[in-house]
Amino acid sequence: MTYDVLVIGAGPAGYVCAIRCAQLGLKTAVVEKENLGGVCLNVGCIPSKALISASKLVDKIQHADVMGIQAKYEGLDLQALVAWKAGIVNKLTSGVGGLLKSHKVDVVMGEARFLAAGKVEVATKEGKKVLETKNVVVASGSSPIEVPGFATDGEHVWSSTHALAPRHLPRRLLVIGGGYIGLELGLVYHRLGTQIRVVEFLDRVLPGMEEELSKEMGRSLKKKKIDVHVKSKATGYQKTPNGLAVSVEVEGKPQQFECDVVLSCVGRRPNGKGLGLEAIGVKVDERGFVPVDGKRSTNVPGVYAIGDVAGQPMLAHKGSHEGLVAAAAIAGDQGAAYDPACIPAVIFTDPEIASVGLSAAEAKLAGFDPVEGKFPFGASGRAMSLNETEGWVKVVGDSKTDKLLGVHMIGPEVTELVAEAALAIEMGATVSDVAQTIHAHPTLPEAIMEAAEAVHGMAVHIFQAPKKH
Repeated sequence: MTYDVLVIGAGPAGYVCAIRCAQLGLKTAVVEKENLGGVCLNVGCIPSKALISASKLVDKIQHADVMGIQAKYEGLDLQALVAWKAGIVNKLTSGVGGLLKSHKVDVVMGEARFLAAGKVEVATKEGKKVLETKNVVVASGSSPIEVPGFATDGEHVWSSTHALAPRHLPRRLLVIGGGYIGLELGLVYHRLGTQIRVVEFLDRVLPGMEEELSKEMGRSLKKKKIDVHVKSKATGYQKTPNGLAVSVEVEGKPQQFECDVVLSCVGRRPNGKGLGLEAIGVKVDERGFVPVDGKRSTNVPGVYAIGDVAGQPMLAHKGSHEGLVAAAAIAGDQGAAYDPACIPAVIFTDPEIASVGLSAAEAKLAGFDPVEGKFPFGASGRAMSLNETEGWVKVVGDSKTDKLLGVHMIGPEVTELVAEAALAIEMGATVSDVAQTIHAHPTLPEAIMEAAEAVHGMAVHIFQAPKKH
């Protein structure tokens, strides 16, 4: 059988692409070597957010007395928590399988390798089979980077996957990597009672985020009495009678820290190599990314790439959108193009972080004359009623045109609030458009409106000293 489209990988990029191809009338198959839904649904976005929600509930119960509620936290049934999380994952992955079946997408479980541009060999449990297709979409995702000296074994050294299905709660956890995965998971364990220590190679946590967001998170971690070591490199560990002794170079000086488990979260690398792409002439860079054009097409006609393997940012929602673009291009839509005005980034730490568009520094480099407005959640009535007043919203605009350039937030539910900002930027809104939009009261999104007013020095619920002319 010859397919119109063969998608390699059934993660958020691949399965979305396959379903859209089928919706557009294309005979479609998808090859997946592990689990439908990929890393995101099985051992990434979804299960981590389930554990984050549970740990936040524990924290709320333990601090409910400030609201006059005498709630009693009597402990955690860890295996019941892990089973609840697994149930959510199972519902979602089963749902993906059902959608693929309903759209008549053939699913082949196995490992794919190119024989030619339109011919892919799949190693299945039953043996090897060859699939022929007019178009191939590579959505092979990414894999965790392993730190030298810290091979993950599920006992002494955990990967993020191990951290999502713990058999026990460690008393002391050392997290290698102060990026979003390390902090999200580290804070889960912190809320559940584990002592956390973070080791970050660069000069601040969340080094890829807007600088003030990163600094605010650093301050928040300090308030929580979490030890953070920046400009530091973990070099190895030894087993001791008390657990593990981890060797760390802190700003060039050797130190040792004791812990029970090391959690290694230093990022991911694209799975562009090992598929045979180079053998059919597809360019793959030294890191494993596959360069693509606006239609997500590689340099070889009929071969497309989407998701983590197609370049930064390595985010599920970016991959899903690329899947829709590639499907439209394959179906013959001449206008199909990947051209987002912005891509939101969300981090489910405590407090949450969300960012979309340009920072002031990036705006300046892009030729704008940036101006910022900021509004604290401490002045938000809704945030007060939630007892979550930490953080703020920052709006970045262009002083000459009033164009909305970026919105950066740290605080309650900002992972939800960022959608408003992304839509506004995508539609070409001005800062005044946001400021003049009537927001329901009392709600958290009012903070975005007030931050937009603050760009012009006109926020109502904070005092802004008049600008000197």
